[in-house]
Formats: sequence, C-alpha cells, structure tokens
Amino acid sequence: MSNEVVIFKNGELELEVTVSENRENVWLSQDQMATLFDVDRSRVTRHIKNIYDDNELDENSTCAENALVQTEGKRKVKRTIKIYNLDMILAVGYRVKSPNGIIFRKWATSILKDYMIRGYAINQKRLDALHKTVEIQTRILASTLELDEKEVLNVIETYANALSLLDDYDHGLLSKPEGTDFIYRLSYQECRELIDKMKFDSDVFGIEKEEGKLNGILAAVYQNVFGQELYPSIEEKAANLLYFLIKDHPFADGCKRIGATIFLEFLNKNNHLIIEGTPIISNSALVAITLMIAESRPEEKETMISLVMNFLSK
Repeated sequence: MSNEVVIFKNGELELEVTVSENRENVWLSQDQMATLFDVDRSRVTRHIKNIYDDNELDENSTCAENALVQTEGKRKVKRTIKIYNLDMILAVGYRVKSPNGIIFRKWATSILKDYMIRGYAINQKRLDALHKTVEIQTRILASTLELDEKEVLNVIETYANALSLLDDYDHGLLSKPEGTDFIYRLSYQECRELIDKMKFDSDVFGIEKEEGKLNGILAAVYQNVFGQELYPSIEEKAANLLYFLIKDHPFADGCKRIGATIFLEFLNKNNHLIIEGTPIISNSALVAITLMIAESRPEEKETMISLVMNFLSK
C-alpha cells in the first residue's frame, strides 16, 4: 500500500497514522490500536476476530497489508503487517469502551476532509493551468495549419473535463465504444516512407531515439494475448497507436506531427478515414486530441484512449 503518515496527538499519546494513497481513509495496526485504546493487544485481536465472525464488517474492505521496516538487532528488516481502516478502529474502540475512540474519530474526519479540500484545490489548479497551456498551443497550431481557432477550442472545451478524471470512478464516465474490426496491418516500412516524405525543419526530425522504437510501438498495437487481439477494433488500435507515438517519444523531433500522420494513414488503410463522404475526424479535432494526449499524465491513458475512440465512433 502506498501511503502517507500523519501524527495523531492526544496529551502524551502520539501515533503515526497511515493515510491511504487515495486520501479516503486512515489505518492502524493492532499494536497501534492497543496503544490508542490503552488495552492489551490480545483484546484488540479478539475483538477484530469477533467482528469478522459476526459479519459486522467485511475483511476485504477494512483490512490491508502494509510494508514496515523494523530494526532487529543490527539489521533493518522489512516486514508486512496487517492494518485496519477507520471503520474497524471505531468498532474496536466501541467494544473496549475507550473515550479515545471518539477523539480519534473527530481527528481522522478532520484530517480526511482537509486532504479532500487540498486535493480538489490542487486538481483544479492543475486543470486551469492545463486549459491555459492548451489554449496557447492551439492558437499557434491553428495559425500554422490555417484552422479555425474557435473550432479547435470548442473541441477542447467539450472534452477538456476528461483530463480531470483521475480515478477509476471518473474514468467510468467516458466508456469505450465496441468499435469496428480492423482489416489492414500497417507496416514499419510504410510508416518510414510516410515520415521520409514529410517536410521537416531540423536534422533530427523523424530519427528514432533508439533502434526499434517505432517497430516496438507497432508490435504493441498488434499484439495478441492468448490468441486474441489485445486491441481488437480499428478504433482501439488507432487510439493506442496515436497515444504511443506521442507519449513514448520514439523520435528525436516531430512526435506529435508524425503520430497524427501515421494515425490518419492507419485509418485510411482500414477504410475508416472517410465515412459516407465525410472525414471521421476533422483537422481541428485531430489537433485537439493530439494536444490533449501530449498534455495528459500517464495515469490518464485510459481516458485519452476512450476519448479518441469516441471521436472515431461518430
């Protein structure tokens, strides 16, 4: 469990309390609960067992394992111990009739509320900064590519909230469409020929940082797992192809431009670039999603993939 430690103080009592990575709960070991409630550890162990036996609390959701480095003699040894969340801490406190249970609950609630407020402020600040960055880059690209700046910004504004989806719950707001079966496998040679035909302003445009980087990306997009395509549809393959070409930085220069070009060629070869005489994705939308992928964080990958797939499923 990745965590942070905060100090609980009550008079002479001090405890190092684990706060979970998502900042939604606090955790104590059995030894810490014994210290908090001023009882023998065996009583804590017995109460926890009874609580689980009576199905009062679910063990999977209230108990976790935490790595702890302990000094044993002259050695530092890493041990794994069980820790329990606030629900269990309060349940044990009720059984041992300790007044510290109420004090700890109020303290823990205050700490978690503070984390929530701070986390919201940090995420909002980051999102505001991201909007400004994208807005500036959009003006530059729109001017260079002779696109309608308002159209690009409208696309970004429509989907910009996707960048605030930082956990599994929020990711669920943007689902992946089923997609269309792919029919054409784009080769490394075709990609290299495309890159070599493009105009470039530097001596390192399109040069792979490491030999095999582009081939590795293509292999990842077309990989099989237990005889099944990992990315079975045109939409999912295209989205991952664009993402990898931008975020893996395979080239010394031109990753976004090359990524967008190969992305379009993949769609074209799979008869998915023009649908009933209309481009599946406009130039403005392509600029927008390219910028958003470039500015996104690694943990937002699934959101970006779903975003691109939704563009391609219209």
